[in-house]
Formats: sequence, structure tokens, C-alpha cells
Amino acid sequence: MNLLGGGWAVTLTDGKLSAHFDLEEFLVSEIAARRGIDNTPTPEIVENLKRLALALEDVRMLLGHPIYITSGYRCPALNVAVGGSATSAHPYGLAADFICPGFGAPLDICTAIAAAGIVFDQLIHEFGRWVHFGLAIGAAEPRRQVLTARFADGSTLYEPGLLKVAA
Repeated sequence: MNLLGGGWAVTLTDGKLSAHFDLEEFLVSEIAARRGIDNTPTPEIVENLKRLALALEDVRMLLGHPIYITSGYRCPALNVAVGGSATSAHPYGLAADFICPGFGAPLDICTAIAAAGIVFDQLIHEFGRWVHFGLAIGAAEPRRQVLTARFADGSTLYEPGLLKVAA
């Protein structure tokens, strides 16, 4: 696979970042496609995505089922377009949102990851919708920050810990 953009090329012989994750699944974005945003990663971002994919291999092994990435790399323009945080790890290729229906609900997934020895910087239970899994940017020490995101009136409120979704 050869991704072109900005005068450089990233070559992956088979498009694989790891045993179970392809580069393409971290890049797909309906919003980018609709708005004509080029979400092509730089070689440095691809290296970060490899690191993220390897960490997600540990998550996949823990859960025992396939993981489906719903949002991975977001170039800065795409991150703004989706309303992503200015401090998000997505534009660095170090965060992914995902679901794992074979294992269970996002809260169950977060509970399992938080209890395991898997290294992460940020784990967010996106209030029953999906899981956000992020790695530390650069040489920063992973915080193992566990949050629940609640959505109301067009804004997001982050609360510490894992909170159950009201029935």
C-alpha cells in the first residue's frame, strides 16, 4: 500500500500495522470524505499508529474478540471538524475509539481494560456508545486516566471513573 500526500509516501507492504489491524481502519472517516479533508498520515504518525495497534492487540487478547475501530487517526482539520478536543491524542495517531460487541458493552470493556495490566494514558467510557483508548504523547509517562464522558446539550462532560449508563 502506498499513501501519497504532501510530497511524501508511506509504504506498507500489506497495509498491516499489527497482526489484526490494518492502517486503513484507523484512517476511514465519513466526515473527511464528505468535507474533502485529506486524512493521510505522515510517516511519524504511521509509526505512532503501529504503537497504538500493538497496544490494541493486548486489548483484543484480553477481550478475546475482534475490535472494531470507529475513529482512529484524525488530522488536525478533521479533529476540528468532528469537534475533537484540542488536546486529543487522535491527531498524533495515538488514540482510537472502538467497540467490541463480542465481548460486551463499552462499560464492560472499560472495566476489563482498567483492571488489566495494559498500558494506556487515557481510557474513556463514552457513556454507553464506545471506548476511547489513548496512549501517552511523546515520552510522557502514561497517566492511566479513567473517565466517563456524558453528552448533554451539545457539550461533553468528563467525570473521573467508570459510571454506569442510566437505564
